[in-house]
Amino acid sequence: MKRRQFLGLLGAAGITATLGTEAQAATGHTFDGYPNAKGVLFDSTRCIGCRKCEAACNKVNKLPAPAKPFDDLKVLGNERRTDAKAYTVVNKYAGKKGPAFRKIQCNHCMEPACASVCFVRAFTKNPDGSVTYDASLCVGCRYCMVACPFNIPAYEYSDPLTPRVMKCTMCHDQIKKGELTAPGCVGACPKEALVYGKRKDLIEIARERIKRNPERYQDHVYGEKEMGGTNWLYLSGEEFKDIGLREDLGNVSVPTMTSGPLSVVPMVAALWPALLGGVWAMNKRKEKVAADEQKAAVRAAKAEVKAEAAAKLAKELEKAEKDKAQAIEREVKRALEEAAAAQKEAAAANKDEEGA
Repeated sequence: MKRRQFLGLLGAAGITATLGTEAQAATGHTFDGYPNAKGVLFDSTRCIGCRKCEAACNKVNKLPAPAKPFDDLKVLGNERRTDAKAYTVVNKYAGKKGPAFRKIQCNHCMEPACASVCFVRAFTKNPDGSVTYDASLCVGCRYCMVACPFNIPAYEYSDPLTPRVMKCTMCHDQIKKGELTAPGCVGACPKEALVYGKRKDLIEIARERIKRNPERYQDHVYGEKEMGGTNWLYLSGEEFKDIGLREDLGNVSVPTMTSGPLSVVPMVAALWPALLGGVWAMNKRKEKVAADEQKAAVRAAKAEVKAEAAAKLAKELEKAEKDKAQAIEREVKRALEEAAAAQKEAAAANKDEEGA
C-alpha cells in the first residue's frame, strides 16, 4: 500500500470515529498564572549585543560549540532563530533611535501553546514559571513547533535515532538542583539587561522604569498580556515589531482559543497507535526493500568485478604465453644462427689447414 493511500484510509477512519461527536464551545477559561511564578525581564535599551548570554546558555546546558565563536559579533546582523544547538540568540535591529538588540528564547507562556497541543503531555508548565519538556514521552509529531506563536521549539533533525524538541527551560533543572540561583544568561549579562524574579515584581519594575523615563521606553510591557501572558517580559525603546516581536497576537491564550476544537483530541489521539504502527510498518518495508536491492546490487557488482578480473587474467595469461613462445622462438633462432656461424668458421679453418 502506498503512503498516500494509507493516510487517506486512516483519515477516513478518523472521520468515522469522530462522526456524531459535537465539539464543545470555548469555555472562556483564563489562567492568571501560578502566584509565585518567576520570570525574566529583558530591557532592550540596556542590551549591547555582547553575546555573553549566548555563551552562558551554551555552557550551562552543555550545548555544542557554535560555528562562529561567541566573540564574533558580525553574526548579530543576521536574522537568527533558536535551534537544536542554541537555546538563545541575540539579533541586531536598525531602530529609529539607533541600533537595538533583542535576546530570543522561549517566552515560557503562562498557558503554553506547545503544552496545549501535545497529546502525550511532553510539555509541562511548572509552578516556577518555566515550561519544560520530557523527551521520554515525545512521539515526534512536532505539533508544538506549529503551535508556538513565537517560533521557538526546534527539532534535532541531525539525530536519526532519538531526536528531541529543543528549547530554553529557564534553567529549571539547574535551579531546582541548587546549581544556579538564576538562569545562566541572567548572571552573565554585564549590563543588567536581564532581571530574574517573581513575575509580578518584574512587571512593577518595568512599569517603574517606564514611569521614570517615558522618553526612553515604549509605554508597554510586552508579555504582560500577549497570548494570555508570558513569564519572559520585554521593555523596548523601539516599537516591538521593529525588534522582531509580533504585535498581532492579541491577549487570549492558545488553550482558550482552541478549547472547542481540541475537545476531539482524545479521539484523534486514540488513532495514533494505528497511525504510528502503519508508518512504522511502511518504513520497515521500505528499509527491507532498500536492503534487498542493495544486497542484489552488491552481488551483481561483485559478479561483474569477478568476471572482469577473470577475463583480464585470461588475457594476461594469453599474452604471457605468446610472449614466452616468441622468446623461445627468438632464442632457438639465435642458437641456430650461432651454430651455423660456428660451423662455417670451422669449415673455413679446415680448408685453410688443408691448403697449407
